[in-house]
Amino acid sequence: MQLQQFLPYRLALLADAVSRSMAAVYHQRFELSRDEWRLLATLGGAGRVQAAEAAQLTTLDKMQASRALRSLQARGLVERQPDERDRRHVIVQLLPAGRALLRQLQPMVLAREAYLLEALDEAERAVLDRALDKLLQRARTLHRQG
Repeated sequence: MQLQQFLPYRLALLADAVSRSMAAVYHQRFELSRDEWRLLATLGGAGRVQAAEAAQLTTLDKMQASRALRSLQARGLVERQPDERDRRHVIVQLLPAGRALLRQLQPMVLAREAYLLEALDEAERAVLDRALDKLLQRARTLHRQG
């Protein structure tokens, strides 16, 4: 086996390279960590959600999400409130400052995404999209099987 040809390694390299290229926007310009960026973007699309659900949507563990949410709250970007239906949970949502920051960030990260995708023609993008969906589904099946 050659590591450089091993699919999980190649995907990890790609994910790391893409993540670093995006971090140039959200970290250097806005002093957001990767975890904070993921939560900010998730909350922008989800509205009010339980903190545990936001963590799950971002693939962050409970501790990572909690730390990032505390940081975003301290910066006045998100609000955390006890869930009225179940006091064991916390509801989080973007505050106006968080929505404003997200509006600033989105065009920048979307431009970087577009630049990356310009390397592929329309048919290749469609194939990539389907292939990623299929691989993710397969990986989740393997994970469930143990």
